[in-house]
Amino acid sequence: MTEQSSRDPRPRPWSPDGPRPQVRLTHQDRDAVAEVLREAYSKGQLEEDEFDERLDQAMRAKVASDLAPLTEDLGVRPFTEGGAPGRPEGEGFGSKGGRRRYAADLRGMRTDNPLEKVGSGLSHASAYFFPLLGPLLVLLISSDSTPFMRKHALEALNFQLFWIIAMAVSAVLSVLVLPILILVAVALGGLVLPVIAAATNIMGNGWRYPFTYRLIKGDDD
Repeated sequence: MTEQSSRDPRPRPWSPDGPRPQVRLTHQDRDAVAEVLREAYSKGQLEEDEFDERLDQAMRAKVASDLAPLTEDLGVRPFTEGGAPGRPEGEGFGSKGGRRRYAADLRGMRTDNPLEKVGSGLSHASAYFFPLLGPLLVLLISSDSTPFMRKHALEALNFQLFWIIAMAVSAVLSVLVLPILILVAVALGGLVLPVIAAATNIMGNGWRYPFTYRLIKGDDD
Protein backbone atom coordinates (compact mmCIF):
# COMPACT_ATOMS: atom_id res chain seq x y z
CA MET A 1 0.00 0.00 0.00
CA THR A 2 1.43 3.39 -0.96
CA GLU A 3 1.85 6.28 1.46
CA GLN A 4 -0.85 8.28 -0.35
CA SER A 5 -3.41 5.48 -0.18
CA SER A 6 -2.71 4.92 3.52
CA ARG A 7 -3.48 8.58 4.23
CA ASP A 8 -6.64 8.66 2.13
CA PRO A 9 -9.59 7.69 4.40
CA ARG A 10 -12.09 7.44 1.56
CA PRO A 11 -13.10 3.95 0.48
CA ARG A 12 -12.08 3.01 -3.03
CA PRO A 13 -14.62 1.74 -5.59
CA TRP A 14 -15.28 -1.96 -5.55
CA SER A 15 -13.68 -3.65 -8.53
CA PRO A 16 -12.55 -7.18 -9.44
CA ASP A 17 -8.89 -6.27 -8.99
CA GLY A 18 -8.24 -9.17 -6.65
CA PRO A 19 -5.77 -11.84 -7.62
CA ARG A 20 -8.30 -14.07 -9.42
CA PRO A 21 -11.08 -12.03 -11.06
CA GLN A 22 -12.36 -14.93 -13.19
CA VAL A 23 -12.89 -17.42 -10.38
CA ARG A 24 -16.52 -18.47 -10.09
CA LEU A 25 -18.45 -16.58 -7.42
CA THR A 26 -20.01 -18.13 -4.33
CA HIS A 27 -23.28 -17.25 -2.59
CA GLN A 28 -21.34 -15.28 0.03
CA ASP A 29 -19.71 -13.14 -2.68
CA ARG A 30 -23.10 -12.28 -4.19
CA ASP A 31 -24.61 -11.68 -0.76
CA ALA A 32 -21.82 -9.23 0.11
CA VAL A 33 -22.50 -7.16 -3.00
CA ALA A 34 -26.25 -7.39 -2.38
CA GLU A 35 -25.75 -5.85 1.07
CA VAL A 36 -23.72 -3.00 -0.49
CA LEU A 37 -26.56 -2.35 -2.93
CA ARG A 38 -29.15 -2.41 -0.15
CA GLU A 39 -27.18 0.11 1.87
CA ALA A 40 -26.76 2.34 -1.18
CA TYR A 41 -30.51 2.17 -1.81
CA SER A 42 -31.31 3.04 1.81
CA LYS A 43 -28.99 6.06 1.56
CA GLY A 44 -30.62 7.29 -1.63
CA GLN A 45 -27.68 6.53 -3.92
CA LEU A 46 -29.86 4.25 -6.04
CA GLU A 47 -33.43 4.64 -7.25
CA GLU A 48 -35.76 1.70 -6.75
CA ASP A 49 -35.59 0.55 -10.38
CA GLU A 50 -31.79 0.86 -10.37
CA PHE A 51 -31.57 -1.13 -7.15
CA ASP A 52 -33.83 -3.91 -8.48
CA GLU A 53 -31.89 -4.12 -11.74
CA ARG A 54 -28.47 -4.20 -10.08
CA LEU A 55 -29.58 -6.73 -7.45
CA ASP A 56 -30.90 -9.02 -10.16
CA GLN A 57 -27.60 -8.74 -12.05
CA ALA A 58 -25.62 -9.41 -8.86
CA MET A 59 -27.57 -12.59 -8.13
CA ARG A 60 -26.97 -13.81 -11.70
CA ALA A 61 -23.27 -12.91 -11.78
CA LYS A 62 -20.87 -15.77 -12.45
CA VAL A 63 -17.39 -14.24 -11.98
CA ALA A 64 -16.00 -11.24 -10.09
CA SER A 65 -15.68 -9.08 -13.20
CA ASP A 66 -19.48 -9.25 -13.60
CA LEU A 67 -19.90 -7.40 -10.29
CA ALA A 68 -17.58 -4.45 -10.95
CA PRO A 69 -20.07 -2.26 -12.89
CA LEU A 70 -22.70 -2.72 -10.18
CA THR A 71 -20.79 -0.98 -7.37
CA GLU A 72 -17.98 1.06 -8.90
CA ASP A 73 -19.95 4.33 -8.58
CA LEU A 74 -21.04 3.73 -4.95
CA GLY A 75 -17.73 4.47 -3.21
CA VAL A 76 -17.09 1.19 -1.41
CA ARG A 77 -13.95 -0.78 -0.82
CA PRO A 78 -12.59 -3.17 -3.43
CA PHE A 79 -13.31 -6.87 -3.32
CA THR A 80 -10.33 -8.92 -2.14
CA GLU A 81 -9.92 -12.36 -0.66
CA GLY A 82 -9.45 -10.75 2.76
CA GLY A 83 -12.67 -8.82 2.99
CA ALA A 84 -16.07 -8.30 1.45
CA PRO A 85 -16.86 -5.10 -0.47
CA GLY A 86 -17.84 -2.21 1.73
CA ARG A 87 -16.58 -3.83 4.96
CA PRO A 88 -13.41 -3.09 6.94
CA GLU A 89 -10.55 -5.51 6.53
CA GLY A 90 -10.73 -8.36 9.04
CA GLU A 91 -14.54 -8.22 9.24
CA GLY A 92 -15.51 -9.46 5.81
CA PHE A 93 -16.36 -12.92 4.64
CA GLY A 94 -12.69 -13.72 4.23
CA SER A 95 -12.13 -13.31 7.98
CA LYS A 96 -13.13 -16.33 10.01
CA GLY A 97 -14.30 -14.41 13.09
CA GLY A 98 -15.88 -11.58 11.12
CA ARG A 99 -17.61 -14.00 8.77
CA ARG A 100 -19.25 -15.84 11.65
CA ARG A 101 -20.35 -12.67 13.40
CA TYR A 102 -21.88 -11.28 10.24
CA ALA A 103 -23.51 -14.53 9.16
CA ALA A 104 -24.90 -15.15 12.62
CA ASP A 105 -26.47 -11.73 13.06
CA LEU A 106 -29.51 -12.27 10.87
CA ARG A 107 -31.36 -9.76 13.01
CA GLY A 108 -29.40 -6.99 11.34
CA MET A 109 -30.77 -7.84 7.87
CA ARG A 110 -33.53 -5.70 6.30
CA THR A 111 -35.56 -5.93 3.10
CA ASP A 112 -38.22 -3.93 1.29
CA ASN A 113 -38.85 -6.64 -1.29
CA PRO A 114 -42.39 -8.10 -0.91
CA LEU A 115 -41.30 -11.44 -2.38
CA GLU A 116 -38.51 -11.77 0.17
CA LYS A 117 -40.86 -10.85 3.02
CA VAL A 118 -43.53 -13.38 2.04
CA GLY A 119 -41.08 -16.16 1.14
CA SER A 120 -39.16 -15.80 4.39
CA GLY A 121 -42.34 -15.58 6.45
CA LEU A 122 -43.77 -18.70 4.83
CA SER A 123 -40.60 -20.65 5.52
CA HIS A 124 -41.15 -20.04 9.26
CA ALA A 125 -44.95 -20.52 9.16
CA SER A 126 -44.49 -23.86 7.40
CA ALA A 127 -43.60 -25.30 10.81
CA TYR A 128 -47.35 -25.67 11.39
CA PHE A 129 -48.18 -27.28 8.04
CA PHE A 130 -45.11 -28.68 6.23
CA PRO A 131 -42.22 -28.78 8.72
CA LEU A 132 -38.82 -29.17 7.04
CA LEU A 133 -40.42 -29.39 3.59
CA GLY A 134 -41.48 -25.73 3.57
CA PRO A 135 -38.02 -24.23 4.19
CA LEU A 136 -36.45 -26.74 1.79
CA LEU A 137 -38.77 -25.59 -1.00
CA VAL A 138 -37.96 -21.94 -0.28
CA LEU A 139 -34.25 -22.76 -0.36
CA LEU A 140 -34.65 -24.40 -3.76
CA ILE A 141 -36.40 -21.42 -5.33
CA SER A 142 -34.12 -18.84 -3.69
CA SER A 143 -30.74 -20.53 -4.18
CA ASP A 144 -29.67 -18.11 -6.93
CA SER A 145 -31.76 -15.08 -6.07
CA THR A 146 -32.33 -13.42 -2.71
CA PRO A 147 -29.88 -13.72 0.20
CA PHE A 148 -32.51 -12.51 2.73
CA MET A 149 -34.96 -15.27 1.81
CA ARG A 150 -32.29 -17.96 1.53
CA LYS A 151 -30.68 -17.23 4.90
CA HIS A 152 -33.99 -17.08 6.75
CA ALA A 153 -35.25 -20.24 5.09
CA LEU A 154 -32.07 -21.93 6.32
CA GLU A 155 -32.71 -20.50 9.80
CA ALA A 156 -36.27 -21.88 9.73
CA LEU A 157 -35.01 -25.28 8.55
CA ASN A 158 -32.47 -25.43 11.36
CA PHE A 159 -35.04 -24.50 13.98
CA GLN A 160 -37.60 -27.02 12.79
CA LEU A 161 -35.03 -29.80 12.64
CA PHE A 162 -33.66 -28.90 16.07
CA TRP A 163 -37.19 -28.63 17.53
CA ILE A 164 -38.18 -32.10 16.26
CA ILE A 165 -35.05 -33.60 17.81
CA ALA A 166 -35.57 -31.65 21.06
CA MET A 167 -39.18 -32.84 21.29
CA ALA A 168 -38.18 -36.46 20.86
CA VAL A 169 -35.35 -36.23 23.41
CA SER A 170 -37.53 -34.33 25.90
CA ALA A 171 -40.31 -36.88 25.60
CA VAL A 172 -37.93 -39.72 26.41
CA LEU A 173 -36.20 -37.87 29.25
CA SER A 174 -39.48 -36.70 30.78
CA VAL A 175 -40.41 -40.34 31.28
CA LEU A 176 -37.04 -41.41 32.62
CA VAL A 177 -35.50 -38.46 34.43
CA LEU A 178 -36.79 -34.94 33.82
CA PRO A 179 -40.21 -33.57 34.77
CA ILE A 180 -42.78 -33.20 32.01
CA LEU A 181 -42.46 -29.39 32.29
CA ILE A 182 -39.36 -29.61 30.08
CA LEU A 183 -41.40 -31.24 27.34
CA VAL A 184 -44.12 -28.60 27.72
CA ALA A 185 -41.57 -25.79 27.49
CA VAL A 186 -40.08 -27.22 24.28
CA ALA A 187 -43.55 -27.69 22.79
CA LEU A 188 -44.56 -24.11 23.59
CA GLY A 189 -41.36 -22.81 22.05
CA GLY A 190 -42.15 -24.65 18.84
CA LEU A 191 -45.65 -23.19 18.78
CA VAL A 192 -44.80 -19.56 19.61
CA LEU A 193 -41.41 -18.82 18.06
CA PRO A 194 -42.35 -19.52 14.40
CA VAL A 195 -45.21 -17.02 14.69
CA ILE A 196 -42.81 -14.34 15.92
CA ALA A 197 -40.28 -15.24 13.23
CA ALA A 198 -42.85 -15.11 10.42
CA ALA A 199 -44.27 -11.78 11.62
CA THR A 200 -40.77 -10.31 11.91
CA ASN A 201 -39.88 -11.35 8.36
CA ILE A 202 -43.19 -10.12 6.96
CA MET A 203 -42.30 -6.69 8.35
CA GLY A 204 -39.00 -6.86 6.46
CA ASN A 205 -36.77 -7.46 9.47
CA GLY A 206 -34.30 -10.22 10.18
CA TRP A 207 -34.80 -12.94 12.80
CA ARG A 208 -32.64 -15.43 14.64
CA TYR A 209 -34.09 -18.20 16.81
CA PRO A 210 -32.83 -18.30 20.41
CA PHE A 211 -31.61 -21.49 22.10
CA THR A 212 -31.21 -23.26 18.74
CA TYR A 213 -28.27 -25.37 17.64
CA ARG A 214 -27.84 -25.03 13.88
CA LEU A 215 -27.17 -28.46 12.45
CA ILE A 216 -27.08 -27.25 8.84
CA LYS A 217 -24.50 -24.59 8.05
CA GLY A 218 -24.66 -22.03 5.27
CA ASP A 219 -21.85 -21.50 2.79
CA ASP A 220 -20.61 -18.49 4.80
CA ASP A 221 -20.70 -20.16 8.25
